[in-house]
Amino acid sequence: MGVEGGMKCVKFLLFFFNFIFWLCGLALIIVGIVVQVAMHKTLMIKDASASGAPIVVIGIGVVIFFIAFFGCCGAWKENYCMVTTFAILLSLIIIVQIAAAIAGYIFRNKLSAIVQDSLSDMIPKYNSTDEFKKTVDKMQEDLKCCGVNSSADWKNFKPDRKSVPDSCCKNVTKNCGDGAMTDGAKVYQQGCHDVLEEVLKKNIQWVIVAALVIAFLQIMGIVFACLLMRGIRSGYEVM
Repeated sequence: MGVEGGMKCVKFLLFFFNFIFWLCGLALIIVGIVVQVAMHKTLMIKDASASGAPIVVIGIGVVIFFIAFFGCCGAWKENYCMVTTFAILLSLIIIVQIAAAIAGYIFRNKLSAIVQDSLSDMIPKYNSTDEFKKTVDKMQEDLKCCGVNSSADWKNFKPDRKSVPDSCCKNVTKNCGDGAMTDGAKVYQQGCHDVLEEVLKKNIQWVIVAALVIAFLQIMGIVFACLLMRGIRSGYEVM
């Protein structure tokens, strides 16, 4: 009777963990989509590996979403085959996450070069189209930065070689950047490269923390799945 009660507890714990997996998968899909849209419409990152990162996140989210649903059904119906398949698929997902973590570490080391390359057209093409201009202005206002490496990058912005776009100003008003390139009281002096790199690094750190939490839940899910498989195979009643 004690074993029966223990197996029932394992069954509901497995169902609970799968529900958490399902929510995590949904969250990863949403985060991946948001990051992908932001990178292409706001930051305009050109590196293919950077663009691939949110796609991988979306892919993992979709897989976890369906595996979790599969695991919930297997636990609720006490189906040995479904629970076994769930445990195997979850183990494969953990292996993929380890590979993704390694790729993320490599990407983190390339981050400075990727950001530099992505911002290389920021100044030469500033006036190319209204859309591009708005993108650069929004980035400088949101990140509170000016130029790629410093405000001096805008030295060819106007003939006086002392003006910057109004989006560099701490208090944005019309023509506030005229002749104010080196005025730290009016214009941000720090370039967008360092600020953007720091923002991306912080985001990567949060992703790593989230990945560790999800990995812990996955390992617990595998443990409970194995216990439930053992109980089902032994013929215990786990209603």
